[in-house]
Amino acid sequence: MKTHTINLPKTKGSWTRPDSPRIVTSQNIFDYMDGAGELYIGYRFDHLEVYEYKSDSQDDILVELYYMETSDDAFGLLSLDWGGEPVSLSDADRKKKRNTISKSIRALYGEGLLRIWSDSLYARIMAFRETPESREAVLSLGKVITSNRKNPPEPGLLKAFCLRVGSNWKLRKDKMSFFRSYLVLNSIYYLSPQNILDLDHSTEAVMAPYENITESGHTKHPQFLLVKYENPVKANKALVHFHDTFLPEHEKKVETDTSAKNPSIFKIEDGWMGYQLSGRHLVIVFDCPDEKSAETIIHQNVSNLSKLED
Repeated sequence: MKTHTINLPKTKGSWTRPDSPRIVTSQNIFDYMDGAGELYIGYRFDHLEVYEYKSDSQDDILVELYYMETSDDAFGLLSLDWGGEPVSLSDADRKKKRNTISKSIRALYGEGLLRIWSDSLYARIMAFRETPESREAVLSLGKVITSNRKNPPEPGLLKAFCLRVGSNWKLRKDKMSFFRSYLVLNSIYYLSPQNILDLDHSTEAVMAPYENITESGHTKHPQFLLVKYENPVKANKALVHFHDTFLPEHEKKVETDTSAKNPSIFKIEDGWMGYQLSGRHLVIVFDCPDEKSAETIIHQNVSNLSKLED
């Protein structure tokens, strides 16, 4: 277990914390948060430190410090919900311009809750009742937590996503999520009660919708999924598993043991979907209105895979 390195102040305003935090690991996380523990274990979770700041005149402030294995894992937790007001917790962060695909946000605040991605740390600071004083305390604690920490870039896999596809489709960066677990995938887009894509801690996956910017009235957005496996063999095995489970009534249109030159497109009950294997990357699109849009979204994003470093 990683040792904690953040020295939170003993007091902040009228609030005071205990001398030591509560330590939560993967062995006892369900005692702390019931079913929500699956979300954190779905990433590469090391441990959690919990501090409760108490005040005689205000409701409590809860500080949760999630220590993850990598910055990508901490980013993934923040990316599951982009809601809230973006806040900058350091002058350096405000001044630095980043060439990013996602929303380029490292902290979000809303209704007393501050969520932070800072290097390999994901933090939640929650005032049980929002007041001007509690907001000031929460943001001040956030600045302490992020002080002198590195700010690595977003996961490299995001670089493969096309911001625009053709003249019709625009990527919804505010809905882009990074994950490694099928349980997390199901919280974003329900696919199956089984792990039909063979996702685990060795995989990286990003999902985001595209919206039609030229035609109104579209109630569904194509959902684009990109998964990176350890090697092409695992990617191929995952595609076979996915097709046999999700599309059992459809014959495979291409051999799946090599990188395909063109996507395989299928008409299913909910519209059109397709997939394409490219080395150790598997791309899938769901909920397309027609065959052409499925082909175009896959083709342009597969062409973008050359931007990734293997």
